[in-house]
Amino acid sequence: MVIYMTTISEAITTIKKAENDADKLIEDTEKKSSELIDEAESKSKEIVENTKKEAQEEAEKLLYEAENNAKKEAYQITNRTAGEVEKNKKKATDNVDEAVEIIVKSIL
Repeated sequence: MVIYMTTISEAITTIKKAENDADKLIEDTEKKSSELIDEAESKSKEIVENTKKEAQEEAEKLLYEAENNAKKEAYQITNRTAGEVEKNKKKATDNVDEAVEIIVKSIL
């Protein structure tokens, strides 16, 4: 009977140890799962922030390029217009000389 009790006692001890090991394993797994979730959330936030930053930098770059292109185009238009104004002035001046000559001839 003593051997039988010892065997039952050992079996109970083994079952308790297995239960404790299972509880520890569950606890460790829950802890690891929580850590992985926290890490994933942190990485996700970092990726979102980096993406926002990159998008902002790209938008600023595009805006800068658009402003520079607009300035270049405005400069070209100004130069072209200034040239046309000078041509028109010259034509007008040439016409004034002709008009004066015609007026003088018609008066005399």
